Amino acid sequence: MGVWIALFKLRIALLITFSGVAAAILTAAQWQAHVLPGLALALMLASAGAGALNHALDADIDRRMSRTARRPIPSGRVRRRTAIAAGVGLVLVALAVAALGVNRWVALYLFGGVFVYVVVYTAWLKRRTAANIVVGGLAGSFAALAGGASVGPDLGLPPILLAAVLFFWTPPHFWALAIACEEDYRQAGIPMLPVVRGPKRTAGWILAHTMALVAVSLVPALLGRAAPAYATAAAALGAYYLWRNWQLFRRPTRLSARRSFRASLVYLTLLLAAVVANLRL
Repeated sequence: MGVWIALFKLRIALLITFSGVAAAILTAAQWQAHVLPGLALALMLASAGAGALNHALDADIDRRMSRTARRPIPSGRVRRRTAIAAGVGLVLVALAVAALGVNRWVALYLFGGVFVYVVVYTAWLKRRTAANIVVGGLAGSFAALAGGASVGPDLGLPPILLAAVLFFWTPPHFWALAIACEEDYRQAGIPMLPVVRGPKRTAGWILAHTMALVAVSLVPALLGRAAPAYATAAAALGAYYLWRNWQLFRRPTRLSARRSFRASLVYLTLLLAAVVANLRL
């Protein structure tokens, strides 16, 4: 079971699914519980399929990195062709579930997210430019747009704001990991930002993106369209994440990078929980 959890990147898939469901709950004028099972299933399947395809495309460089050498394909536990077949199959099922069980707009956004992650980021940009994850950050944003589209084709402020949050969250999340694993990426020939610009400048970009992220998360409160509990949570979580990345900027070590990486997961998970619990747009 563990090998499939790793192949499908199910922990990431859960976070993506949570993001899309949060957007759906916020967008609905009233509770629409009948939409959520199909949406959640489609999001989970699409993300899992994209994860398997990412593993298949990155198998050669994963073998050259100590962090990824034990992944299912490099370790020989799953064949590359099996990962491709599973990935394509899951994505196709996800699109069918979305189109037939929710609506075609959800299917369109899901396809957009998979395409950006698998084709644009993994197959094209990752090995060519240090800006890879900036564009790749759009992949997660499509989950929020899909959640909004599950309620109706006219996207309002909630899913767009969540999409922006995911867009600005992704680069500092991955750049922190890249600082911690800089030598791995250098050895594999992947032009991640720390390899090209160095840890210090990367930490500066992490801090800048975090400022933009926190600013976007506070927009509902600034517009007077957020519950006080959400505004308090967003401000507190933002302060915590900014402090953690300020520490990274001051001392861009592997230890501070790993702390920033873990903080990014805590930040997004709790922010989404606050969104669902308190935000009313």
